[in-house]
Amino acid sequence: MTQNHKDHEAHKGNERRRLMSTLLIEGGRRLSGSVDVEGNKNAALPIIAACLLTKAECILSNVPRIGDVEVMARLLVDLGAEVDGVGTTTLRVRCANVTKDEPDGALVGRLRGSVLLLGPLLARRGRAQLAPPGGDFPARRTIAMHLQALEAMGAHAVPGAGHILEAPRGLTPASMYL
Repeated sequence: MTQNHKDHEAHKGNERRRLMSTLLIEGGRRLSGSVDVEGNKNAALPIIAACLLTKAECILSNVPRIGDVEVMARLLVDLGAEVDGVGTTTLRVRCANVTKDEPDGALVGRLRGSVLLLGPLLARRGRAQLAPPGGDFPARRTIAMHLQALEAMGAHAVPGAGHILEAPRGLTPASMYL
């Protein structure tokens, strides 16, 4: 390979890297303005689940308007929470009364992120029972790490259908290597 060819190949590699982070717009008019970006599901679902930890009203803004957020909101309502604003970018969540420790299995089966309810339910009620979570590729994406973390914090598994954990004396801090 000649030096010119090597330089050309290096330039092509740099060009590819540059184009991946650059949007080139060709045309006769200058563009200006802004784009509002909605929040992220992987940030929103844990925050919505964490609302179970308090009796105070939680106001969440920049929430993505997606089906998984609607399912998580329905799960909280099933547990006794009040949720307003579903379908908008602002949710108002009140969990003054968490009335049960087992969310609706049909809803849990639609959302792998429902596993995020285990910790808050253990903290509020001392017990959590969860049907096998669904979502995309449930067999390949286990919740074993979540269960191990909760057990490291003092929860113990109870035999039965699905995932049943108890922590009657509450959860304690623990260190985990991920």
